[in-house]
Amino acid sequence: MNDAITPQTTAAVDAAIRSRRSLRAFLPTPVPRKVIEEILEVAARAPSGTNTQPWKVHVLTGAAKQALSSAVRAAYDDPAERARHSEEYAYYPTEWRSPYIDRRRKVGWDLYSLLGIGKADKARMHEQHGRNYAFFDAPVGLIFTIDRVMQQGSWLDYGMFLQNVMVAARARGLDTCPQAAFTQYHRIIERQLGLAADEIVVCGMSLGHADPAAVENSLVTEREPVSGFARFHE
Repeated sequence: MNDAITPQTTAAVDAAIRSRRSLRAFLPTPVPRKVIEEILEVAARAPSGTNTQPWKVHVLTGAAKQALSSAVRAAYDDPAERARHSEEYAYYPTEWRSPYIDRRRKVGWDLYSLLGIGKADKARMHEQHGRNYAFFDAPVGLIFTIDRVMQQGSWLDYGMFLQNVMVAARARGLDTCPQAAFTQYHRIIERQLGLAADEIVVCGMSLGHADPAAVENSLVTEREPVSGFARFHE
């Protein structure tokens, strides 16, 4: 096996990473099962402590995707029902502080500004967030789970697997949107997919061809320069 890295290889990998964005509008163009399997096979080369490979993936298309989306959206649209659902693990901090809260607010208002949603327009905010549960109309929805016996290190490993999925998708001209929004409705997902009692929903992900005409897909989030987050000790 020739593992030599050429400048062309480097450029291709960098392009896939740099062009990855969380897109929120997709075309209905189907993604062949063979391509999905290729993406997952490549992603499974992610490292994991002692090769535990803690990831499990539920791939949803067609009627199965629609059934899950409808069930979750029904709960989301009913205030009383929505209040009965909560995340099984804490994704975000309980106490927000700068610079994290500033970045969170900026990306939210940048998106709403593109969509013409004002700060007082709660109905349109609700509807836009609800599009998560239709996987932003992507033809493929992915639900990722992990065995609840696994600890923090395995969750870190899982993040590398998720990144591989997104980069491998970009290498094939596809786009994605990782979605923590699904974690609130893990009990509905458990019922719909028949998850084992030991499976925790990590997140969802939309996969497909981005809609180039959708204004929300023009959003490009900012990144800190290396000088802002790295210290070199020499």
